[in-house]
Formats: sequence, C-alpha cells, structure tokens
Amino acid sequence: MAFSSFLFFCLSFLVFTGSVSSTANDPIRTFIVHVQHDAKPSIFPTHENWYDSALRSLSADTQSLEIGEAAANRIIHTYSNVFHGFSVKLSTLDAQKLEDFNGVLGVIPEQVRHVQTTRSPEFLGLSSADSAGLLKESDYGSDLVIGVIDTGIWPERKSFHDRDLGPVPAKWKGECVAGRDFPATSCNRKLIGARYFSSGYEATNGKMNETKEFRSPRDSDGHGTHTASIAAGRYVFPASTLGYARGVAAGMAPKARLAAYKVCWSSGCYDADILAAFDAAVADGVHVISLSVGGVVVPYNLDAIAIAAFAATDAGIFVSASAGNGGPGGLTVTNVAPWVTNVGAGTIDRDFPADVKLGNGRIIPGVSIYGGPALTPHRLYPLIYAGSEGSDGYSSSLCLEGSLNPNYVQGKIVLCDRGVNSRDAKGLVVKKAGGMGMIIANGVFDGEGLVADCHVLPATAVGASSGDEIRKYISIASKSKSPPTATILFRGTLLNVRPAPVVASFSARGPNPESPEILKPDVIAPGVNILAAWPDGVGPSGLPWDTRRTEFNILSGTSMACPHVSGLGALLKAAHPGWSPAAIRSALMTTAYTVDNRGQIMMDESTGNSSTVMDFGAGHVHPQKAMDPGLIYDLTSYDYVDFLCNSNYTTKNIQVVTRKYSDCSKAKRAGHVGNLNYPSLSAVFQQYGKHKLSTHFIRTVTNVGDPNSVYHVIVKPPRGMVVTVEPEKLTFRRVGQKLNFLVRVEAEALKLSPGSSIVKSGSIVWSDGKHEVRSPIVVTMQEPL
Repeated sequence: MAFSSFLFFCLSFLVFTGSVSSTANDPIRTFIVHVQHDAKPSIFPTHENWYDSALRSLSADTQSLEIGEAAANRIIHTYSNVFHGFSVKLSTLDAQKLEDFNGVLGVIPEQVRHVQTTRSPEFLGLSSADSAGLLKESDYGSDLVIGVIDTGIWPERKSFHDRDLGPVPAKWKGECVAGRDFPATSCNRKLIGARYFSSGYEATNGKMNETKEFRSPRDSDGHGTHTASIAAGRYVFPASTLGYARGVAAGMAPKARLAAYKVCWSSGCYDADILAAFDAAVADGVHVISLSVGGVVVPYNLDAIAIAAFAATDAGIFVSASAGNGGPGGLTVTNVAPWVTNVGAGTIDRDFPADVKLGNGRIIPGVSIYGGPALTPHRLYPLIYAGSEGSDGYSSSLCLEGSLNPNYVQGKIVLCDRGVNSRDAKGLVVKKAGGMGMIIANGVFDGEGLVADCHVLPATAVGASSGDEIRKYISIASKSKSPPTATILFRGTLLNVRPAPVVASFSARGPNPESPEILKPDVIAPGVNILAAWPDGVGPSGLPWDTRRTEFNILSGTSMACPHVSGLGALLKAAHPGWSPAAIRSALMTTAYTVDNRGQIMMDESTGNSSTVMDFGAGHVHPQKAMDPGLIYDLTSYDYVDFLCNSNYTTKNIQVVTRKYSDCSKAKRAGHVGNLNYPSLSAVFQQYGKHKLSTHFIRTVTNVGDPNSVYHVIVKPPRGMVVTVEPEKLTFRRVGQKLNFLVRVEAEALKLSPGSSIVKSGSIVWSDGKHEVRSPIVVTMQEPL
C-alpha cells in the first residue's frame, strides 16, 4: 500500500473506529507515532502538509465531518527534527493496529515525567579570580546556548541580566514566544529564547487553569528558574535565602546564553511536550540540553526522551539529564541511554545545622533553613510523637493533612515521620494544628541522608537512627515524672564541612536496569542544598499558602546536579569547539575523583559507609582537570547503532531510536554490547555452573593532550580477579591520533544463592606523568534462578 494511501486509511480508521472501540477498559490516551522519514509523497511540500491533508480529506465527507474534526483535534504535536511523526490521542486497540501498517516505525505510549527535585562553583574549583582555567579558557561560555527543558523561567531575576554580554550569536534561530505575563521583550542577550509546550498536558488533563498557571514560558513552580541559574546564572551579590548561604550566586557558565523550554505543568511533564521541546531546541541551535526530569526505565525504542536525546546528540548537542531521586536503593537510576550524560547528586562542604536539644540533655544533629520567628531561647517545649497523638496512627505519624488533633498538638514540638506528603507540607499541617515546632525523622529506607528545607515554622530534619532515639526518649519520658521536652537550635550556615562530597541518600543508584553493561550514573555533581534563583510568585517552601518571597532558594535533588554538568558541558564545548558530546562526557568521567576532602573514599550518606561505583559512577566531576583530560573515549552515532545491535534490538526498533538503517551482522561479528567505546567498563557474568569466566573490552582513545606523549597503564583489578591490558604502553606522535587497547577480565565463579549477585570494582588508569585518565572496571557476578 502506498504510504499516502496508508496514512489516509490509518487516520480514517482512527476516526471511524477510535471513538467506537474506546471503552472504559480501553481508554483514549496519548501515543507518539514515529513514521518513516523518507516515505512522504512528493505532492506534499512538508510532512505537516501531508498529515493535514489526510485529516482534511476525512472531514470532506459531510456525514463524517463531526467525527473527522474530532480526529483532527486528537493530533497534539508534529515533529520534524528529532524524528518525523506526531503525537495523537488513540485507544490502545487502535494504537496496536496502527503499529502494524507499513511506514509506521513505532507507536509509543506516552509517559508522564516529573522534575527531580552559590557555593558550588567555588567547591568545584571554578573561581572567577583565576587568571587561567576553564572559565577563562571558555570566556565563561559566552557564545554557547544552553537549552533548559523544565518548568519555564522567571526572566526578571538578576541571574539572567545581560550586562556586558555581546550580541546574540548569529547562528541562533530560536525565538521568544510571548504569552500570559511574558511579553516578547522578556528575553534579552542572556535569555535569548523562550518557548512553552502545553498541548500534551492539556490533551490528558483538559484546559489548564490559568488562574494557577501561566500559558507562557513564565515559571509558576520555581524548578526551571532554579535549574537555569545553576547552569548559567550571572554573578549576583549579595545572595541568600532567608539569611542562609550568604555570598555571591553564580552558575557554572555565567556568560552562556539560555533558552527556556517550558514542558512541565502542575500534573507533570508529558512526553508529547518534551518531544516538541527537543524538536524546537535542535532547530533553534542550542549547544547543550539540560533535562532535570525523569520517569520509569523502558527499552530505548519506547523511551521518548532516549529517542529525542539521540537525535540531539546526533546533531552535536551535549545532553545532560538527572539520574533521579529514587535512592538509596539499587536499580533506581533513570535516563540511562548511553548517549545521555547521567548525573547523580553529592553534597558540598556547606551545611545548615539545626540541632534538637532533648530534655535529657542529648543533642541530636539535624538540618534546616528557617528564617521566621524563633523559639524562645533557653526554653524547652513539650515534645510529642504525632503517631501517638493523632486521629489514627498511620496518617498522623506522617502529619498528613487533617490528621492532627489540635488539642494534643497546641504549643508543642511535634515529631513527624518522613514520607507520602512533602516535608514542607508537614510543617504547614503542624502549624495549622497549633504546633510550635516540628522534627521530621527519616524512615529506615531514607537512612541518614538529610536535606535542608525552607520551613514555615521552626523545624528540622533528623536521620533514621536519630528518629528512633527521639521516639524512645518520648516513650520513656512520658512514663516518668519528667515529661518529654525539646527545643531546636538553629546554627546558621556552616562552611568547610567534612566529609565532602558525600553521595546524597536520595541520589538514584545503579546498576543500569536497561543496559547493565553501561555503568550509570556516569558522574555525580553538587545536588544538596544548592542556592539558585527563585521566582517572585512562589514561596520558598513551594506551598501555595507560603506568602514569603525570596530572590534565591535552596533546593536539593539530582535536578540540581544535572544543570551543574550542563553548564560544565557548555564551558568544555566553548574551550574545545571540536569536541563531540561523547568527548565532553569522557573528559568529565575520566578526570572525576572518588575521594572526599579527608582523602577517603566518598561516603554514602544513607549508611555512613563508603560509597561504590553503583552510587557515583566514575566519580565526582572535577572541571579544571576535565579541561585537559589528556585522552578521550570518543563515539559516533554509528557506534551507538552497533551497541543497539549487540543489545539485540531489532532493525526496526533501532531505526525508531536512531533514524538509521542498520545491518547488525557486522556489529555482532565485531564485538559485544560491552565494546561500546565508553569511558567505563562493565562486565556481567552469568555463572550457570561455570568455574572460570572471562570477557574482553576493546577501547580506542584519542590524544587531546600533548603531541608527543607516552601513556603507561596502571591496573587495579577487582578483588580476586585478573585484569590484563594489551598493550601496556601507548605512544602518541600527534594530537588527534587514535590508538586501541584490549582489556581482558578473568574471574572464578563464586558461591552465590540462586537469583543473587555480587558487584566488584577496580580501575585502569593511563598516565603520562601529567594526565591521569581513569576508567572504572565493574564486574557483576550473577547466579541465575
């Protein structure tokens, strides 16, 4: 069937059966339709005309006019840069039928994503006073454009002023889309583009409530403003949040240009809109895309973000994405495609201590940001555990809305368990019930990891073991003649904290659920208690009731870590214009460090023990070293095609992801999935009763250091394993020269129970005496069920 006839038939089918076959058990939902890009009939000048003509021809029949118009309304977005296709409302049955027709490469169910929610430049060694270094070499990123796909932006913030910036780069093709409270003049030479995409959100949720949201790029949430200023905020002094973290605020690339793509709304970020934002960003000419949103992990051909990110990477755009906040459990990392630089979160050497003093004299460490009326000094307040004093044990223990009895709470400090509702919302519940203060205790799964929140009453957060201690104190004291009492001691801002960095408890962990042979996260970056710009319309707690206003806010999340790496990507691209996205990621990974400011392996905040490669990937980013990494592991789009071949994706599914035809026979003969030229090496051994196990990795490094240089390898094998590297010496004669080496890993089977696994790690380091190019080696031994 000719594809033009096919499309007419498909859409006719959608019209006449889509509304009929949709039942309560087969609801209408959004799908992404990926069509073969070279199948467009020549009579249509564009793909959009082609789709539109087919839809118009449906409604030409007067009997089907009404239904035809309904079908037209189901088309949400059309796409032409990341791939050719459209998003559309369909029943599941119709989507399945549509996928079977020639010319359709894939029909992907839409996912709903969610956002992953000062001192960090200094902590990373980026000082504006340095006469040399990454900031100076890159001119602070002045000609680079970072596209931030998020909740929009508050353009009036000082972080986005354009003083002393040159003209908008000549190659920029984007625009400033006007909308509610966002005239086209909101953009300047710093914020050079702003767009918003809401059709996908409204297709699922109905017309937006414009009394609560802006139909424009303006940010009504705060998340997008915060992440944009982390990536590229200008220098602003003085900066603080409620008096905390006073100093100079600055992003990673202070002179880089920003383009805001608003895709996240009150109920989330919809794939149809995210794809439209990627489509626009590629056409506009951004150099970096920063994406602090995530969802569940699915095969790459069903993952709209993976598909869009591949197209962006194929166009030379560096894509940085948050790893997710699902830690500290394993297999929680998201945005795992190997062409996306995946970023976990660590702490910096700054903290906001707010300790609990109990009536028995014990001091319990906690953290908080609170700038309101303080508790009376030297006074101890009655202390209760909400789980014993509310309407029912479960909801009251979590301090959920309406769960607390004011008769019990009035005038007291209330201990609430973490979970279900936001930490800030718990404070509002306690305050409404008449509480004087609040302590939030981590659950067992949260461990000892703490983040500071801008609370609406005197409040602090404590770790799981501290929560147990406070509950025990309350229980014992309640039965004695001295009832339980406490106060909260706010100690302001503390600098030069040790140890730092520490892997954040919430930061998502590996292994990679989709491709265990590719280590994710790639790196970690500052993501705990990060000060950055904040909109006028939102209180620092983010609660609708919070009428406080602040120019900056302090937030935590891998959402905050991602734009650090996005900004660094822009600086590295500015310093090395010829580097590919893979080269930039390689420079960040091979120069990353794994020890803290005590000289010990970085700690896992959730346990207090040493962290592992599954927590931090290659390590914590080190920008100054990344500028001059010596060697890089480079990749092309065709290398990723081979990777998908060796991952057993079908030719059709590979075309959905890459838009490229693939003959997998050569790729499968040449190697295995672990042979992607990645800066980390990950092997997965299925034991199956075997005694000896082995594999090999082939890698290619490109010299970006000194013309005449000799690198020797230093091998630190995983414990109990043998790792050999051939050759042991790489001799380079010129910059840009590529040399290959082989890594062989040999292991003996371990006694493991069925279904269990163990992970061991080591490293190889190539050194010329000036550079150290480090790659982690990860070996997972699995005993199948």
